[in-house]
Amino acid sequence: MPQKETKETQGNKVNKKAAPAGKSHGDTKAPVIHRDTERVQGDVMPLNKYIAHGGVCSRRDAAILVKEGKVTVNGTPATDPGMKVSSSDVVKVGSKKITPSTNFVYILLNKPKDYITTSEDPQGRKTVLDLVRSATDERVYPVGRLDRNTSGVLLLTNDGELAQKLSHPKHEIKKIYEVRLDRALTKADMDKIASGITLEDGFVAPDVIAYADSKDKSIIGIEIHSGRNRIVRRIFEHMKYDVKALDRVMFAGLTKKDVQRGKWRFLKDKEIRILKFMNQSFLKIRE
Repeated sequence: MPQKETKETQGNKVNKKAAPAGKSHGDTKAPVIHRDTERVQGDVMPLNKYIAHGGVCSRRDAAILVKEGKVTVNGTPATDPGMKVSSSDVVKVGSKKITPSTNFVYILLNKPKDYITTSEDPQGRKTVLDLVRSATDERVYPVGRLDRNTSGVLLLTNDGELAQKLSHPKHEIKKIYEVRLDRALTKADMDKIASGITLEDGFVAPDVIAYADSKDKSIIGIEIHSGRNRIVRRIFEHMKYDVKALDRVMFAGLTKKDVQRGKWRFLKDKEIRILKFMNQSFLKIRE
């Protein structure tokens, strides 16, 4: 795999410019709201989708909750994530009643370090929801995870269908990271990473890897579609490098351009359409 610098990796330096007024946190523009027409037209839906539309988690994670026995329907423990339920049913996750939303909200956050990507934390640590609390009254949750010490692009939504799609490995959603190492990455080690390495949970190879700064070879740009836990950090740790900073600069085509660290903005209608029809015919996303 060639290691020449691409426009993506050359442009992946952390954006330190201040965001223009009205472009991020504190934006007075109304969010793009999408109604769930399937929900409006047909009241019945699978249990895991019902939970996801309640803003609890993705459909995949909802299925896990059901299989773990943490979901009840009308007071009876549920065992099948695909069982059909409707608004007349009482669905609870733990002791909390779930009410699906028909108004979907999509928020792009430039996550800072020291925030965790969970809806709640028993230890009382800061979560990404603390940063977007003023954005909407809808209950949104993060799509995918970023480590506490990883910064960058994070999508939050209450659209369980989209969260499922962006989280599923089969869709091979691309991410680009800027990695700052404790020392310069040698050309030999870069070639090894580019060819692929075997970690404890299997083989992995990035789609692109290159020096992000020609004057500082400890700063690396890496494009990857694997969603495995801490995959970028583990790649470099496997090669005996310490990751000093990790920043996700692109996720599913979304970037943090004009969004300062710790700030957010609503997705534009065109961005939402592209996400929903990603990997499908271009004809489906035309105006």
